[in-house]
Amino acid sequence: MSDGARATGEETLKLGLLMESAHAHQKMAETQLERLRTHTQGLDDIVSDAIRRTLIEELQSLTKESERAARALGNMKRAANLQGVLWSAAIAMLCTAIPSLVVRWMLPSTSEIAALRAERDQLAMNVARLKQQGALVNWRYCGEAGRLCVRVDRDAPTYGEKADYFVVRGY
Repeated sequence: MSDGARATGEETLKLGLLMESAHAHQKMAETQLERLRTHTQGLDDIVSDAIRRTLIEELQSLTKESERAARALGNMKRAANLQGVLWSAAIAMLCTAIPSLVVRWMLPSTSEIAALRAERDQLAMNVARLKQQGALVNWRYCGEAGRLCVRVDRDAPTYGEKADYFVVRGY
């Protein structure tokens, strides 16, 4: 064999080996790619599952916090309602107590009322006695000098030595 044929044979052999090696690497790369694809698919499932679990945990935590906040708001509502009732009762008591104190302070007591009634009865007796004694006299100030004068009954008889006493009208 000649050197040129041998060199061509060796090159062909080298090229064949190289091709075979490239083919083996390609198969190995395809196998690795397939394994990587399988592994990636598995990772997708694992990541999705982890995200799902994390989301569920967070939602449960959020639910617990929401329930706690709802209870706190309910407690605040009850406290506010109680405070409103207490304030309303206090204001109602003040609105009742103040007029009661004013009435008690301004109006006379039972003993004072009894004393005033006794005084009124005494005054009524005095007025009746005065009416009998001439309290119904119609007094006025007459003339420019403002002299005291009284209305008399002209139809009644006169009295006195000079007939200068007259009966006051109404008696």
